[in-house]
This record gives sequence, C-alpha cells and structure tokens, in this order.
Amino acid sequence: MDYRYVGTSGLKVSELCLGTMNFGREADRDAAREIVSAALDGGINFFDTANSYTSGESERLLGDILRERRHDVVLATKFGNRVGTGPNDGGASRAHILRAVEDSLRRLQTDYLDVYYVHHVDPRTPAEETLSALDTLVRDGKVRYLGASNFEAWRLLESIWVSQVNHLSRYVIYQPQYSLLVRDVEEEILPVCQMKGLGVVPWAPLAGGVLSGKYHGVEGVVPGTRQADDRFGRGANYLTPERDQIVAALVELAGELGHSPAPIALRWLLDNPLVPSVIIGARTADQVRANLHAVGWRLPATARRTLSDLSRPAPRYPRDFEAGRT
Repeated sequence: MDYRYVGTSGLKVSELCLGTMNFGREADRDAAREIVSAALDGGINFFDTANSYTSGESERLLGDILRERRHDVVLATKFGNRVGTGPNDGGASRAHILRAVEDSLRRLQTDYLDVYYVHHVDPRTPAEETLSALDTLVRDGKVRYLGASNFEAWRLLESIWVSQVNHLSRYVIYQPQYSLLVRDVEEEILPVCQMKGLGVVPWAPLAGGVLSGKYHGVEGVVPGTRQADDRFGRGANYLTPERDQIVAALVELAGELGHSPAPIALRWLLDNPLVPSVIIGARTADQVRANLHAVGWRLPATARRTLSDLSRPAPRYPRDFEAGRT
C-alpha cells in the first residue's frame, strides 16, 4: 500500500479509502468489523463516513470498531444532509455545524476528526458563515483538515477565496463522483483543484458496480446493485452510450494484465496525480480484499490511453469553442 499526500497539505492517506455507507444497512456489526479488519490488514488507513449514513449508525459502528486503533487511522466524516426534523437539522449554517460536529464526535468515540467534509452545497448559507464556523473547529482542535463534496467549480473557488481573504482555514480535499463512466469533474472542477492544491478523493469509482465487469452486455439498470436503488439519483449517468465498450475494454485488459476489471478501473483513477485515494464501498470483507489488488502497480501507458480515449466526454462550451485559439 502506498501512502500519498493530500493535495499540498502534509496529510498522508492510503491509496484506498474505506467508505462505510453500508454499515448498519447491508453490513451489520459483525460484517462491519470483518470489513474494517480486512481494510486495516491490507494497509488502509483512511476511513470515510457521514452523519447521515443509516441515521448515524455508520458513525456509531465505525467508532466502536476503530476505538482501539483511533490514532492509527485518518478518520473522515461529513455534515450537511438533514438528520432531524428541526429547522437547523441540516445545511451548512454555524448553528448546524457546531451541533453536528459534537454529535459525530460522540458517535465516533473520538475528540477530533482528521477530515470534516461539507457533504453538499447549502445555497442559503453564505460561504463566510460556513467557513468561519469550520475555522473555529480547526482552532479548537476538533477538526484537523477541511473538505468539500459535490460542489460546483465556482462555489469551490469562491470558498477558497473567502478563506484566503478572511484568513480562515481552507478546504484541502475535494470528494466528487468520478469514474470511467462519470468524468464531468474534468471539465472545470479538477482544474480548480490542481490550481489550488486540493487532493481529489472520488466516490463511486466503480459506477455502482458496473465497472466490475459483472454486468457486461446487460442493458439498462442492473437489479440488486447500487445503481438499481439509485438513492443518489445518478444511476442514469452510468448508462452512457460507451458503457459496454468501456466494460469490454476492462474485461479484455483484465486478461492481458492479470487483474480483474475493478482494480483496473480503480488504478485508472489512482494514476491521476490529483487523486491521492479512492473510496471503495464494501458489503463483505472479500470485496475489500478484491479491491486491494488495485494497489502496488501502475497501468501501462497503452492501457491507460485505451481507457481514457474510450471514456473521454465531448468537450463543452467554452472549452470546445476556445480550443486551438492560443
């Protein structure tokens, strides 16, 4: 397992990050413990959850399991989704942040968070209010690094500017949906992250299981997969016209390289210098072990070029309009 710096920060994380959204739902306490043990045994030191996952049960289970290993891991959670019925039980206001962090610390059985993400944009709360509250948490020692997830490029850039001009702690890590089937972030968001020194940690790197190669040749949504329940409303993004070609290429490369399709798809992301780690979800310990085959090697240049060319989205305005003018 390699450990990489997150952007221009001094924080180092494992190439794979264990996402625990399934804890308390598809994975009960015993299964969750086996999954975490497999991750730790494989060298994973980066764990991701959120206060809204299974109504806080994901945080509770993860905190209990990692209690004796707390200082060996990088622990990340998120706030922003609605977690109650009160008027301040969601969003990115100071009122919600200061209460949400205490609830997460209690459930995770820790007195600090390594990474605290804004889970979603709150368009009604000024960036100054959100970042001022988060800066308070950093100064108080409750949070060490700040992150954002699912922000548009202009909102991310605005937040970084607000931090700079007001001398506040800034985002150093960005968590987007990113895979061979969903490359939207390359248009505007990744250039912002590169320019401002943010590390990019993708979620859904296997596109709801499609890039595992199990469903090659199946049209439409695959029953029993994350894309089928589509709680994110993003399953349609996986049904690109090039989907079957991309999966076929992964299957072919698997035969050539001696790796399964899923590790190849993960490796394609990890070979991007902006990506220190990718988030893998797992329902079983065996799935963790299978994904660990993504570490310790690099894609041959020809294989990376094949996958990149097949999955490259068409450029959008103004990039397509300005291409070749300079």
